[in-house]
Amino acid sequence: MRFLSIYKTVETNVPPTPEEMARMGKLIEDAMKSGELLETQGCLPSALGARVRRDGDKVTVTDGPFTESKELVAGFAILQAKSKEEAIRIAKRFLEVAGGGECELRQIFETPDQVSQFSLETLQSAGASPHR
Repeated sequence: MRFLSIYKTVETNVPPTPEEMARMGKLIEDAMKSGELLETQGCLPSALGARVRRDGDKVTVTDGPFTESKELVAGFAILQAKSKEEAIRIAKRFLEVAGGGECELRQIFETPDQVSQFSLETLQSAGASPHR
């Protein structure tokens, strides 16, 4: 199974130290070699970003920085795991090195067979709403 890990943290605009970069580099290298990390990227500061929002027919664009947000997306990873529990273990190990924040894990849709596993009733009982 593949999982999208969305890393969110408080934006400090302070670059990581060389030691922090080395620890993260080793974690990434080891996880790539083991096959549990397929892809990862960090994000530049929110001051360089934009939010595009649509509500009905109205589209608004807001340039960064996004100072009203407590936590912002700082990066993402695509994980390969045998289960949700294994993906959680991988995310915990990442957060130990990152030093804080949170990882939102979402299983990635891979095959049409997965659709039959999740009926509308199952999604609704989990509090999810079907998308249009």
